[in-house]
Amino acid sequence: MTESNIVCPQCSGPLDLRRERIACDACGQAFSRDSESGLPLLFFDHSRSPEDVTARIKDFYEKTPFPDYELIDSAATLRIKSERGLFARLLDEQIPHGARILEAGCGTGQLSNFLGLTLDRQVTGADLCLNSLRMAEAFRRKNDIQNVRFLQMNLFKPVFKPGSFDLVICNGVLHHTSDPCGGFRSIARLVKPSGHVLVGLYHAYSRIPTDVRRIIFRVFGNRFKFLDYRLRGKSIGDRKKNAWFMDQYKNPHESKHTLGELIGWFKREGFEYLNGIPKPVPFQPFLPHENLFEKNPEGSFLDHFLVEAGQFFAGDREGGFFLMIGRKK
Repeated sequence: MTESNIVCPQCSGPLDLRRERIACDACGQAFSRDSESGLPLLFFDHSRSPEDVTARIKDFYEKTPFPDYELIDSAATLRIKSERGLFARLLDEQIPHGARILEAGCGTGQLSNFLGLTLDRQVTGADLCLNSLRMAEAFRRKNDIQNVRFLQMNLFKPVFKPGSFDLVICNGVLHHTSDPCGGFRSIARLVKPSGHVLVGLYHAYSRIPTDVRRIIFRVFGNRFKFLDYRLRGKSIGDRKKNAWFMDQYKNPHESKHTLGELIGWFKREGFEYLNGIPKPVPFQPFLPHENLFEKNPEGSFLDHFLVEAGQFFAGDREGGFFLMIGRKK
């Protein structure tokens, strides 16, 4: 895969990852490789503010990488597991041929590796957590997935030239930062004109049941886990259950957002709303053969209110989550 779009996160000067010693030709900033996996370690801190939570989130996910690869031991089982989810299957089917894709905040890289199983794509997975990236890279190597690369990066200090990607995915990441809107602004620059961005965030209303369970677990010493449907189910093993529990209930920082808020981010950064789960207009279900990249109405304030009121009851089974896709004008 080409490295021509890689730049120094400090000064945006040229950075050649093919060299044994990675250093910026412009500012001299040096970077290393992980001794275990060989991955480029390009994380560059962006803030010295005491309110910034990057260090705490990084430490949390170093100890509890998410999601876990339990019961996923091959490319075949990864494909089967991923295609069980409607959205992942549609995404894989509808991403254009030859697309350059960035997953900003890839975690253990399951989505990046899944999308990389289609050979005519170039997929990059970037995350701040080294242990998660090691799991992603180990799976990639074991299954010889050639068109995927992983690297360590701070999404507030990206290591790519503006307009480098046809699709940027940032799913379940921005709400774990101290500046979600600023994080979106940072990754939005990486999308080329007419390219797409996919963002997933915790919802302000449908996250309320999770908040209530979090209080119960804290008061009663992590008992009553049956209150979470994933933790009482038998379809996943203990490792996955523990990873889910830690991510949902022990994470040191999260924020919640609304449909209108994210649509506003899109507009300010030159994107138009295309599609999402849920759709921001009432009585418009997300269909099994949905065209993800087709323009849909963004709805009015009243539309958003009605949809979000329903989210309080319907959204909890996915952790109080919503997704949106936008196209750069």
